[in-house]
Amino acid sequence: MIQKYFSILLKISFLLIISANQVFAQTGKIAGKVTDKTTGETLIGLTVGIEGTTKGAATDVEGRYLIGNLAAGKYNLTFRYLGYKSKNVTGVEVLDGKVTSLDVILEQTETQSLQEVVVTATYRQETVGALYAQQKNAVSISSGIASDQIKRSPDRNTSEVIKRVSGASIQDNKFIVVRGLNERYNLTMLNNSVLPSTESDRKAFSFDIFPSNMIDKIIITKTATADLPGDFAGGVVQIATKDVPDASFLEVSLGTGFNSVSTGKDFISNGRTTANWLSFADKSRSLPDNIPTPLGIRQSTDAQKASYSLDLGNPYRTQTSTALPSQNHQFTLGLRKDLKEGGNFGSIVSLNYRNSMTLVDFKRTDFDDPTQLVNPLKKFTDPQNRFNTTLGGLANFALTKEKFKISSKNIFSRGYDETYYERTGYDGNNLIDVELFANDLSTKSLYSTQLDGDHQIGEKGLKFNWNLNYSRIDRAQPDFRTAFYSKSLNSSDAFSLIERNTRRFYSDLAEDNYGGSMNLSIPFDWKSNKQTFKIGALGALKSRDFNGRFFQLRANNNAFTREIIKLPIQDIYNPLYIKEDVIFFDDFTNNVDSYKANSELGAAFVMMDNKFGEKIRLVYGIRTEYYQQNIDARDQSGLKVDGKQNFLDILPSANFTYNLSDKSNFRVSASRTVNRPEFRELAPFDFFNFTENNSVVGNPSLKRGQINNVDLRYELYPSQGEAITATVFYKNFRNPIEFSTDGQSNQDLRKFTYRNAETAYALGVELDIRKKLTFLGGAEWLNNFIAFSNVSFIKSEVNVVTFKGTEKRPLQGQSPFLINAGLQFNSSKSGFSASLLYNRIGDRIYVVGIDEGYPAWIDKGRDIVDFQISKKLLNNKAEIKLNFSDILAQDFLIYQNFTDYKLRFDEKDSRSIFRSNQGSNVSISLSYNIGLSKK
Repeated sequence: MIQKYFSILLKISFLLIISANQVFAQTGKIAGKVTDKTTGETLIGLTVGIEGTTKGAATDVEGRYLIGNLAAGKYNLTFRYLGYKSKNVTGVEVLDGKVTSLDVILEQTETQSLQEVVVTATYRQETVGALYAQQKNAVSISSGIASDQIKRSPDRNTSEVIKRVSGASIQDNKFIVVRGLNERYNLTMLNNSVLPSTESDRKAFSFDIFPSNMIDKIIITKTATADLPGDFAGGVVQIATKDVPDASFLEVSLGTGFNSVSTGKDFISNGRTTANWLSFADKSRSLPDNIPTPLGIRQSTDAQKASYSLDLGNPYRTQTSTALPSQNHQFTLGLRKDLKEGGNFGSIVSLNYRNSMTLVDFKRTDFDDPTQLVNPLKKFTDPQNRFNTTLGGLANFALTKEKFKISSKNIFSRGYDETYYERTGYDGNNLIDVELFANDLSTKSLYSTQLDGDHQIGEKGLKFNWNLNYSRIDRAQPDFRTAFYSKSLNSSDAFSLIERNTRRFYSDLAEDNYGGSMNLSIPFDWKSNKQTFKIGALGALKSRDFNGRFFQLRANNNAFTREIIKLPIQDIYNPLYIKEDVIFFDDFTNNVDSYKANSELGAAFVMMDNKFGEKIRLVYGIRTEYYQQNIDARDQSGLKVDGKQNFLDILPSANFTYNLSDKSNFRVSASRTVNRPEFRELAPFDFFNFTENNSVVGNPSLKRGQINNVDLRYELYPSQGEAITATVFYKNFRNPIEFSTDGQSNQDLRKFTYRNAETAYALGVELDIRKKLTFLGGAEWLNNFIAFSNVSFIKSEVNVVTFKGTEKRPLQGQSPFLINAGLQFNSSKSGFSASLLYNRIGDRIYVVGIDEGYPAWIDKGRDIVDFQISKKLLNNKAEIKLNFSDILAQDFLIYQNFTDYKLRFDEKDSRSIFRSNQGSNVSISLSYNIGLSKK
């Protein structure tokens, strides 16, 4: 019912917006940014005028300007700034209710003469020049994607968007892989502040929590500069959410989708409440307040334990419903107020809701003999019923004046992921047939708030910016429950409930992050060239508290109980049988199930940006980072774990750019970065994953890794919207951290942990091409087509000491290649757009194997094809989109090979460990945008 009411509410809002459109008049605006051609720096206080009128504006602290209340037509604009050649841009077209974007670059005058030099360009030519300036003047090697490209893809969240960026891919549908490196080697920044890991059991950020239409742009910086944090090797993912709009607007988007293997099919769960549809777990899943501490339960009698077990409730009854179409809805309000005394105040507030019900055909096998291909030791089928809801919001506010900008940026996201599955199969090691009933729920929320300031000081162009930030992550597993039945292999016996694998687990993770930074840029002239000296500092505090409670079934060995445990789980868990002499849950929480952790980071840097004539630019500096980390935990025996680490890292970096021409660059970059272990990787907490049938335990002895990086890149920008880049990179690792199979693993329990390898390297090549199809002929319609492709090939090796001696293998998580390709069509006249997109990654090591006979798990790459068509309607105020995602619907596959690290699946010598299929998706959405500027 909640879906029905929610959809009705959105439809009413949609109709109100259409009606409100009659209240507002339509005038146009011109907005943009002005930058220095040589340095790429924004120009503050520059005068922009419209010929033949008294209308104009001055650029603010970000180099931005806006001229409003313009009737439809074509205008000529003049840009004037002391020390620069004035520029006239002709033929700038303004449309009713639209904002025309015009970014401009200015050249410095070659003489100190006061005589004005004027350069004239057309609107089309100038937009080309602005594009060159933005791309060519970047300090470091980077790749990115902007909001207009995001709109023309079928991507619904940030994780799907990122895989379109050169050298990037996504693992597990949410974790980024840059240059084929494991997700742990990347750093995520949201609006200039570092985001913490969203996961309790890995160093990774879950990008699926951000809807794509909240994003203004995503830049992946692949080489280090002194003003960036030093804890990365693959890339720094910088997400910029939408800020002050150029014009006020109100937009509602409604979407629904269908899955080829799920929608309309039977969907099994333990029941659903209204709270679940809104991304919240209901109170029935919380651990009751009257349950004593683990010590308190151990000191209780069996009768008291049975009483506590009754308080846990009986949540095992199943319900069958119908898998409904997915939902994807958003409401966004943007407001802008131009102040009388100059400057503006603006805000963007957005709410979004996503929901899906997905059926996954999941199969799992395991082998003992590394040469065995058939007759696996264990074989299970787990049909999974996945229910997901995401609720999020964004609220950004900014006050901009000529010499400063103060902004508050806030984002909240909450996710609810519940999987119910029923396992059937056999365990050949224990000679039993198996039935398992499990309900795995995790909820996670992220709240991030920032206060930023950008200031120009004095008349010499000093720029000072600062940032204060706080983020909070909460993650819980409320009542992760399993019921495990077995009987003798291939026998006619009845299944009986087994105590040791019938469990209820509760956990809560809370993490607080506090940070602040400040930077000062001091420009000066040297040998008639503008230079910049930059200094800055950063401080960050992180505190985590993790608590787990673990309950396991106890059954008395008597004839009555032996009959009772043959009943279905919902009938066994009956008040008549929850007694001290029949069955009850006992507390098996031990010392490793909780830990606390904290860290402190202090950093400072100096950085110089030197220009030597018009051709050469050298940006170099040193960053110093002091890092202290402590784990407050105990091992199985109760002894305190020594998890304290202190590091002082000196991180130099240099980025050299040679301007070959107005359209091309050659770059060289060298730097040192680090990779520090995450709290979970250090904590001795041992968690059993029933889905994968393995456990993961931390390693307090982990060391931080160090990486030396070298990059060479050639860039060519043939024309507007076109780019060709070729990059060669090399990375040398010391103490890289890898996810590995523990030597204590056996046939019944596969145990994984984290380890340092001694050394490793990665050598790669990236090629990125984005080109219009006009090279095929002179037809005008070819100008609407853009083809793009980015391909990466990477070779990596790790030196490993085994009982056989020193061996080499690929780095864990490193893909040998990545491919993105696509063809996009966009016609501004017809309002019609279409995109055909392709993505593939090479097979990579998922978990390092045991050298003595258990091969590595390998993650097989998939061919992913997406297609989208869209059409503008109602005078370009509405847009309808039809998306086809993952059209090929290939299996997700984890496999092993006889040859431990051969990254290729072959039916002759490979065997499947996990195999699943999630089908294809078809979705349709309708959005409506109304300008709110009054007459």
